[in-house]
Amino acid sequence: MRKKVLLATFLSGIFCLLVNISSSSAYDLIFTTQDFPPFSYQMGSYVAGPAADIIRAVCMDTDLKCAIYSKEWSNAQMDVKKGKAHGMFMIGWNKNRSSWLHFSHPILKTEYGLFVRKSNLLNYNTSTDIKGYNVGVYGPSNTSQSLLKIKKVIKDLRVDFSPDSATCFQKLSQGLLDAVYSNKAVGRSLINRLGLKNIRYAGRDKSLEYYYGFNQKYSDKATIDKFNKCFEKFHKNGVIHEVLSMYGMELAEIK
Repeated sequence: MRKKVLLATFLSGIFCLLVNISSSSAYDLIFTTQDFPPFSYQMGSYVAGPAADIIRAVCMDTDLKCAIYSKEWSNAQMDVKKGKAHGMFMIGWNKNRSSWLHFSHPILKTEYGLFVRKSNLLNYNTSTDIKGYNVGVYGPSNTSQSLLKIKKVIKDLRVDFSPDSATCFQKLSQGLLDAVYSNKAVGRSLINRLGLKNIRYAGRDKSLEYYYGFNQKYSDKATIDKFNKCFEKFHKNGVIHEVLSMYGMELAEIK
């Protein structure tokens, strides 16, 4: 069963490449995301990563016609807000998003934390550890919102926003920042991709879960329920765990 479903993710992915996404009426569900390795990333015109694999498996199993595409994150979110797409991923929960999105079951567990240069001996345990630091973050984003909550408590903290996470890590490597606040998996992926040998992970700030988010106004409830019920089935029979394991990621519990 699992091998059949995992094979279906590949076949469904090929199908998604062949159909014209601009014709939204041809789809039951259209998903958008950003280049966010290792969670989602481009392979040519194909969107790869665990969340995309799960979508393809669910859509194949439920006979839902689905499409996935990647854009710059602000544009991807705007497409969902305007109804050009039904859902987006991967996203963390926040109050603003919950006002206009239906959240799926949690997909996986992850964490935010601090990266520093290897010459810095910091072992991050509490927000006071970075008092006086100049900390880089990608934003505006859910990640930057978490860092700004720390700044409300630690006044002597400077926040340096960048339009993408890669810029943050390059600045840190060059000594232009004291630390970078980032998703742990994203940071490690970027360090490897950019060949940055002088950066390490200094510790976790918070744990969180990532979800699919569906526009409350433009998404059909019966379709979303169908998607979520299949997700529940795959969670119970181990398919979600198997997909995440291929990427070295941890399954989130359904509460």
